[in-house]
Amino acid sequence: MAWLIPILWAYIVPGVGTNICKVWEIRSRFQLGRFRLQHGFVFGSATSLLVWIIHQPAQGMVDIFIQSFITCSVIDFWNVLYDIIAIKAGGLYVYNQPWAQGKEPESIVLDYALWIFGGFDFCYGLVLAGDEYTASNYKLSLLDNSLFFIMGLVVCIVIPVLGVMIKSYKRYGHFGIEPCSK
Repeated sequence: MAWLIPILWAYIVPGVGTNICKVWEIRSRFQLGRFRLQHGFVFGSATSLLVWIIHQPAQGMVDIFIQSFITCSVIDFWNVLYDIIAIKAGGLYVYNQPWAQGKEPESIVLDYALWIFGGFDFCYGLVLAGDEYTASNYKLSLLDNSLFFIMGLVVCIVIPVLGVMIKSYKRYGHFGIEPCSK
């Protein structure tokens, strides 16, 4: 779960964002449409490694939320930094409202990253700490673990995407799921 959720997320969310919605474009030598083929494995492996380094076992509900905030803070910082550098280097293109307004890479990234990355990272931390706590305190079947994994992946996808859409609608009057034009 710790490794597979970020890998699947990093193929599904950016894959839809690049190839269906066309609000992002990630350029590299090995492409899957407008998306780099290795993206999920790079992002997922890096995310799970960082979480492995910072994660502490949850002893209760408060610890589960503490772990979620820690995960969100650490991983979101690195994702924001990475995307700013990627835009400046010409490997990432984000066609959002700040881009259409000619703003700098930092504004472009901060327009989506706090919800997309922060939302994912918080949900991912919540799912991991919650699963770990539940598994250590209750006997779970394979079906229980599978359902927890599926629900966790869905939460990790839906919450951040809805967050970006709502924020974009409130700020710009559109959901931000289509490319903006200059």
